[in-house]
Amino acid sequence: MSKSLVVVESPAKVKTISKFLGKDYTVKASMGHIRDLPETGLSVDIENGFKPHYTIIEGKKKIVNEIKKAADNVDDILIATDPDREGEAICWHLAHELKKSDKPIKRITFNEITKNAVLNAIKHPGQIDQNLVDAQQARRILDRLVGYQISPILGKTIKWGLSAGRVQSVAVRLICEREDEILAFVPEEYWTIDAILKGENTNQFSARLFEINGKKAKIDNEEQAKSILKDLDGEDYTIDKIDRKERKKNPVPPFTTSKLQQEAVRKLRMPVKTTMRVAQDLYEGVELGDEGSVGLITYMRTDSTRVAKEAIDSVRDFIGRNFGDDYLPDKAVHYQSKKGAQDAHEAIRPTDVNKTPSEIKKFLTQDQYELYDLIWKRFVASQMKPAIYDVTTIDIKAGKYTFRANGSIIKFKGFMSVYMESVDEETEEEKESILPELTVGQKLLLLNLIPEQHFTQPPPRYNEATLVKALEEKGIGRPSTYATIISTIQDREYVTKEQGRFVPTEMGRLVNNALLKSFPEIIDVEFTAKMESELDNIEEGKVNWVKVLEEFYKPFSKSLEKAPDNIKSAKKDMEETTDEICDICGRKMVIKWGRYGRFLACSGFPECKGTKQLNNKESVSNEPEATDEICEKCGSPMVIRTSKYGKFLSCSQYPKCKFTKPLSIGIKCPRSNCDGYLVERRSKYGKIFYGCSKYPECDLALWNKPVNKPCPKCKATFLVEKTSKVKGNYLACITEGCGYTEGKE
Repeated sequence: MSKSLVVVESPAKVKTISKFLGKDYTVKASMGHIRDLPETGLSVDIENGFKPHYTIIEGKKKIVNEIKKAADNVDDILIATDPDREGEAICWHLAHELKKSDKPIKRITFNEITKNAVLNAIKHPGQIDQNLVDAQQARRILDRLVGYQISPILGKTIKWGLSAGRVQSVAVRLICEREDEILAFVPEEYWTIDAILKGENTNQFSARLFEINGKKAKIDNEEQAKSILKDLDGEDYTIDKIDRKERKKNPVPPFTTSKLQQEAVRKLRMPVKTTMRVAQDLYEGVELGDEGSVGLITYMRTDSTRVAKEAIDSVRDFIGRNFGDDYLPDKAVHYQSKKGAQDAHEAIRPTDVNKTPSEIKKFLTQDQYELYDLIWKRFVASQMKPAIYDVTTIDIKAGKYTFRANGSIIKFKGFMSVYMESVDEETEEEKESILPELTVGQKLLLLNLIPEQHFTQPPPRYNEATLVKALEEKGIGRPSTYATIISTIQDREYVTKEQGRFVPTEMGRLVNNALLKSFPEIIDVEFTAKMESELDNIEEGKVNWVKVLEEFYKPFSKSLEKAPDNIKSAKKDMEETTDEICDICGRKMVIKWGRYGRFLACSGFPECKGTKQLNNKESVSNEPEATDEICEKCGSPMVIRTSKYGKFLSCSQYPKCKFTKPLSIGIKCPRSNCDGYLVERRSKYGKIFYGCSKYPECDLALWNKPVNKPCPKCKATFLVEKTSKVKGNYLACITEGCGYTEGKE
């Protein structure tokens, strides 16, 4: 009989931790959350202190029963879920289900999954932190109050299937407002003049016109540029001033969650969702040959830059051995965490700096290797000496004109020999070159004068890195939620990506305008940031979570009452006049939004009720898409059409031939006695699911998207896509009890 039951969140942790603990411990996985607010209904008793009604999540009863059964055969229970609010909430829910076992329940946490960290945690168990639980409960209930009460109003007044989220809607607002800035931007013309110069026995270099008669040069048009070029004709170019300064560039701190997300986008082109999934794998454990499963990085959800003394000692020893004392500062480098950071966790770092990326590369996937390499290099660089370089500014006189050249020479690479942080947008002023050795008074040979026309540019659209940066700076959400935010706003088709940057769709704009009119406080940046601060205060025990919800709900409930009329007004604001003529009365038609999408309506409504389908890519009726299928009734080609319930195959001769059939996703029905195939359908509330083409004879329905890939464990014909707050997106077997999962490829 085992002495203790250890409950963790994922099977990967079970494997890694079991190796450390031995036969006296049974380790089980909860597979993330086991209880939550049910999907149907509000499940929050507003009148009774916002009491939540939790139920065991569908499909988790078997897991809960297995954990309960294991609890019967041990002396005590140690719950080792992740060391954050969400992990604490999972721990609390597990304790609720296990309390009938009448065994002591203790809480253990560790920042890394290494033998020393796990054994030390077991030696020093604690209790569930109710403040953390309450903070997570408050967030969950806030999101439910917003989502489950605004979404139906959007569905009734705009289009079925629309939904709103407390934090996601603010992200959509930021993207819409940036698009408005771009559309409103008026470019201004300006010119630059570059001189290509050369000294005696030196390489050529470039200098830009900087001043005219001692004032900053400003060239507005081609006429001014030509006038300056004419003035410069025949002028001598002489070095007037050389300014050399030694500068130091300090290393950046090891990664926090948001910095890792941003840098992975910039350097690796890795989406935030992928970054968090891969980081989770590295944290939970990767098989390293004979060494078995090893947790390679510390916990990846953190806003702290603190590093344990043991880790600092280890990396300083590594730097001394591998780079030499010239690269090692006299004292360890300590970084200041940002104000309000939760300092319980360390920064993201390798658990063992001696496991270099190159040495373990053969055991890792490409994504795992690239992300581990990024984390490892940033951590090592953070404890190295600054880079030293000479910055040179050279002013060159040509009559009343001054040209300036900027350059730099690295004297000591320091931390830059390992790692350099990327930037989002590099300006012209930040670009420097290496300049030749020159002296004051030296005459230069002019090789060429290059005038160039430019136009001021609007602010760039957000990409994943800059959106994460904006969300963090404005205090919207938490780094652990950014991946979900970014996925959700794309899945809802409120934004799309063009060349890696976010663009709001017309639907996204309409929903944003509707929420601005009806719930301005909900998608107000400052208000949302304040709510995050309130959640922090709950975590720190400074305020009661029910009081926070009460203060939020009173004004929110008043907005709910007025919302339908306000949203209708927002829809009217989005109406567009067209040149299309109404077939009934001859008036111009306008584009309106209905429950099933955009359509053309007579501008004389309600006097004239003429309508037409709107044939564009955002219309529910869509242009038909050609296929190789043949109509079984008349032999004509079949096309793909879209209705409010999803895509389907239709005869191209409609309405002459009205034959239709479901659109297969290429996977057969898994039921042994059925020869149907799976098709994508949409419920009356707009939610996508996957059912059998033989319905109603076969009533199979799946809410998770099937993937045409057999299960390597039980040989089931396909897997399904699933999402959890712990693992992100992953693939899972459809066979109950199989338990096979894998990261989504």
